[in-house]
Amino acid sequence: MFEAALSRLGRMGSFLWAGWSGLAGLALLAALWQAGHEAYGAFILPSPLETLAAGAAILSDGRAWEVAMLTCIRAVEGFAVSALAGAVSGLAAGYFPATMRLARPLVTVLLGVPPIAWIVLAMIWFGSTDGTVVVTVVVAAAPLVFVGVAEGVMTRDRGLDDMARAFGAGPVQRLITLGLRHVAAHLFPALAVALGMAFKVAVMAELLANVGGIGGELARSRANLDVAAALAWVTIAVAALIVVEYGVVHPVRSEFERWRAAAQPWGVKR
Repeated sequence: MFEAALSRLGRMGSFLWAGWSGLAGLALLAALWQAGHEAYGAFILPSPLETLAAGAAILSDGRAWEVAMLTCIRAVEGFAVSALAGAVSGLAAGYFPATMRLARPLVTVLLGVPPIAWIVLAMIWFGSTDGTVVVTVVVAAAPLVFVGVAEGVMTRDRGLDDMARAFGAGPVQRLITLGLRHVAAHLFPALAVALGMAFKVAVMAELLANVGGIGGELARSRANLDVAAALAWVTIAVAALIVVEYGVVHPVRSEFERWRAAAQPWGVKR
């Protein structure tokens, strides 16, 4: 038990240490942002420091935290439903080719319809409620998870499946020990993309449906021509996305893919 806890702590430390490359990327983005500010002026593109100051002023009000949390809850709810529905249907389609042939054109249709069209339809169906945001997120993000999982199942090594069957492994055991481990390599990248899509669509739906949240604050900033406040709210939304992705999705992925560490020279157990 102690060794397992120590191993988990080591993986967490490696994960946090790898964050330096991410910080370098954010620093590069800030440098390009500053260059754009110097080229076009503060009215068109406020500087990163001005945006951070505006964000700090916004977050000093307790109501702003409630606004940001409302958007996070809507996005995460839609993402959770998308992940579950997309993963289950993707597994079914991958293991049953007839289901995949039936679902592929439907997925193409869902991916081809712009999210803004789904927002309009959801506003007609559900009105200015949370359902408009969540349904739009599900329709926009679920096909991404479905495609990733289905492709993962279809590209699995069937020879390993036959070998496990020869050693007496049942369908459920083969799915858990072989199928899901292979699908995870396709699932988690799809989940990361779907999570980003969930936050983007949630903010867009809030702005158009006028149901509060960060989208509502962006609409208010647009009406006041307050570019710094608008960028500050965008930064808050992106920060919330980063917290959810690197606080939930990536730690789960690292736990699920512990076997990959053994393939690295520094990950061999002694």
